Amino acid sequence: MACCWLVNFTVSFILGVRCATVIPFAPYGSAIIAWTQKTLHPQLRGNMDASEYKSVILGLIFLKYVSDKFDERYNELVDEGEGFEEDKDEYISENIFWIPVDARWAKIAEASGTESIGLAIDKAMRAIEDENKKLKGILPKNFARPELNQLRLGEIVDLFSNISMAEKGDTRDILGRAYEYCLSHFAANEGKNAGEFYTPACIVRTLVEILEPTRGRVYDPCCGSGGMFVQSARFIESHAGNLQDISVYGQESNPTTWKMATMNLAIRGIDANLGSKPEDTFANDLFSTLRFDYILANPPFNLKEWGGEKLKDDPRWDYAIPPEGNANFAWLQHMIHHLSVKGKMGVVLANGALSSEQSGENVIRQKIVEDDLVDGIVALPSQLFFNTPIPVSLWIISKNKEQSKKTLFIDARNLGTMVTRKLRELTEEDIRKISTTFDAFHAGTLSDEKGFCSVVDLDAIKAQNYILTPGRYVGVEEIEDDGEPFDEKMTRLSTELEQMFKESEALKSEILQALAKYLK
Repeated sequence: MACCWLVNFTVSFILGVRCATVIPFAPYGSAIIAWTQKTLHPQLRGNMDASEYKSVILGLIFLKYVSDKFDERYNELVDEGEGFEEDKDEYISENIFWIPVDARWAKIAEASGTESIGLAIDKAMRAIEDENKKLKGILPKNFARPELNQLRLGEIVDLFSNISMAEKGDTRDILGRAYEYCLSHFAANEGKNAGEFYTPACIVRTLVEILEPTRGRVYDPCCGSGGMFVQSARFIESHAGNLQDISVYGQESNPTTWKMATMNLAIRGIDANLGSKPEDTFANDLFSTLRFDYILANPPFNLKEWGGEKLKDDPRWDYAIPPEGNANFAWLQHMIHHLSVKGKMGVVLANGALSSEQSGENVIRQKIVEDDLVDGIVALPSQLFFNTPIPVSLWIISKNKEQSKKTLFIDARNLGTMVTRKLRELTEEDIRKISTTFDAFHAGTLSDEKGFCSVVDLDAIKAQNYILTPGRYVGVEEIEDDGEPFDEKMTRLSTELEQMFKESEALKSEILQALAKYLK
């Protein structure tokens, strides 16, 4: 039974810190808890940087999972008694990776108490890659490096050996959530670099619940670790859909992140085309001839060096050449260009894109609005991201709007709950509130809610000079009148304030007296 204790322990053990949020798993038992408590402090990674160590721990989770899935199928074939347990095709046909004998977990576990455990894992990774073309060049092979404490690594292997990640039934979600948990933890600890591979799950879920991807091609041009695809798949499964009804396409330029995405999607059983290698989306559009039914993306905010000077004549710039100093409208136009005739997309962009008039960005925004593509704009609360305080919004773009020449504006800045001193999350209720507001808007039944949402026609947006900041349209929430006359309220509040000042002065005097006695 995979559990939060396993994941909590593993990450805490590595980084020497505790995690802020926990994805709940069934408890594994007191033995795991006791072992965790005794071994929280020793350092596993040695001199290896935490950002480098992502590939180690995520790779180890992946290896245990594919090994357990193999063993599960192996035992089924043994029980059948036909002698096919070493027939590779019996595994490939079930979408299970073939694990060579020397790469199976039992073999690795034999080396757990030795200094060669890292070497054994590296060999296993290479052997699995050699036998499974989808994984070629993907798996981490840095377990034998001297920076990694081999004895501590062996203890982790021993712990994993006592936990099955593949039990009867579909266990993809169990390990997938563990993988996602680790990604979020590493994101929390890497700060500004976190955005390269991780978008907070609550933001991804909000986009998915609005777009409702169920059938067709799904695309993310800056896919990170694949979170958009994972949540899309989860949405389909939760609505009794079939994953075979969607085709997944993604592109990612960072080699490490591209590998993480491949492993993440493999764990989920999602067959995705991420290209044969990491590629820059602007410089080399891998899917230039394809059009997509759903696009979900969280591109890098306000990216400056994106190669715009070499792409002035690119066919993707349907509205105008985007500025070289900021890629926001390059990303937006790239995605609009790739939408099918009935396609929808949800994009996370820095709030500056809503109102900027620099370098012709206002011209591009105006043309997109006039083309009646903007289905909705959602202003999100602050502190949702690990890596940046930049306020952001969701852009919902549609080539086939249910409400022609109308746009829904939502000011969700007051939503969310602080889960740590620095991090906020949208709750299930928050996500539902936003998504059901879009549902009502599309159905034509939505009534404006002062301070939260408003349906606005194109003329009203034009009157605001095509600025898309939700606050301009939803107004300020009306405060319920408590019935107390204004003059009486002012007198009461002034009296209370005066009393507070007196108490403050008295407290200040007491502190100074106490300090004087202490200094004598």
